[in-house]
Amino acid sequence: MRYCLSALCVAALLAGRAYADSAPEWREVSTPHFTVVTDAGEKQARHVAAQFERMQAVFHKLIPSAESDAGSPIVVLALKNRRDFQALEPADYLGKGRLDLAGLFLESNDRIYILVRLDAGGEHPYSVVYHEYTHYITRHANLPLWLNEGIAEFYQNTDIDAHEVRLGQPSTDDLQYLRTQSLLPLPTLFMVDHGSPYYHDEQKGSIFYSESWALTDMLMINDFRNKTHVLENYSKAVTSGQTSLTAAVATFGDLKRLEEALDAHVSHGDYAFLRMPINIPIDEASYKMETLSSADADAFRADVLVSDGRADDAKKLLEGVLSADPNNALAHESEGMLDLRQGDTEGARKEYGEAIALHSNSYLAWYYAAVLTIGSGRREDPAVETDLQQCLKLNPEFAPANDALAGYYAAMHRNLDDAVRLSILAISEDPENLRYRLNNASLHMERNEMVSALAVLEAARPFARSPAEVEEVNAQIEEVRRQSQGAGVAISPEK
Repeated sequence: MRYCLSALCVAALLAGRAYADSAPEWREVSTPHFTVVTDAGEKQARHVAAQFERMQAVFHKLIPSAESDAGSPIVVLALKNRRDFQALEPADYLGKGRLDLAGLFLESNDRIYILVRLDAGGEHPYSVVYHEYTHYITRHANLPLWLNEGIAEFYQNTDIDAHEVRLGQPSTDDLQYLRTQSLLPLPTLFMVDHGSPYYHDEQKGSIFYSESWALTDMLMINDFRNKTHVLENYSKAVTSGQTSLTAAVATFGDLKRLEEALDAHVSHGDYAFLRMPINIPIDEASYKMETLSSADADAFRADVLVSDGRADDAKKLLEGVLSADPNNALAHESEGMLDLRQGDTEGARKEYGEAIALHSNSYLAWYYAAVLTIGSGRREDPAVETDLQQCLKLNPEFAPANDALAGYYAAMHRNLDDAVRLSILAISEDPENLRYRLNNASLHMERNEMVSALAVLEAARPFARSPAEVEEVNAQIEEVRRQSQGAGVAISPEK
């Protein structure tokens, strides 16, 4: 979400702020799908939470398969003004000439954060809520940046009434802006990435977001009216490995003609929108609300700073949290991730150990406590098994933990049936991960199931992307053949 406002320097906001007498009152609102943490008042906190629940219901009807990740809580930080928002946003957006954001989607560690500003206003006051939730829904779609933002801009202009949803309403601001600007050449638009000035700079970013919306709007409405799948075919081409530009030429055809059509759409296009009947019974008063301590609120804020790479600011805030509340599990988890990113594995192991001793509900805390114990040379520590089991209890679909527990059982030469089952689960959850397939083959070798091991390795060949990976697969195949010959086991001839 972009707004043409200047950014402020925020370094001074963090110094000495954590527990001042004038600190704002923070609240936590729990809904079936979200945790909303906010420094706004109770009424507004409940209303923001309800808007997210309404959007979740809308998307569930549009895309029934779009479910939340098991074990991954969605935490919304709803900040009442620009100052509080900028104290948390990534450093790339701070400084003169940078886009002033009103919302941000962050997926890091084992949490998904959505940051929203509550003072944005505009013709659709909750557009930032819908924009950021759209990013959540499309986070695994591997969309090029222009389409990722274009779809979010399309759905942000949504109105939800008691019995009807209006989706994709035209943006008056975007139209007025585009009609006074020269559009970006489409090859330029298609190749914008996260490091591009068109994504961060105020002037260039404005045309990128507006044009991405207009092109997405034109293509989506055309597909809807003509019952075609042009935009879907483009997305599939990108997912198959084509560049954004190559896929555009293959799917859209002559880009000059597409530019002419877009220019006409901007100038005098028919901006239809979609209506959808819906019944969303939501009782805002039923949501559980708690007043957070300053330490708990700052623990959430520090975890966001860790997620968006502001390590120094996060460290400063965490020191204040743990000084005031040494038993804050979230703060210990954030310290652990900070240490891990800075290469301090022993420090990370200690912090994650503290977090799980405090009965953390973070599956990643239990996972890292286990794998860092293994990394420290204490593979036989029985806590490894119990920690990984607790991780999987919190998130049964977490592939790294399934693979790690399978590896633990293999190393201990026990529970090998469970090990194979866990290894297969890891592969099903992340089919393109070559390491999981190699580990599964090793398990079959441990069980002297050479035919199965060879089948797994042959199936793994397409997932070996580099020469080193190809060599590793071939070496393991040769080892299977060598052991089979030594044991007199007949397996299929080399392909």
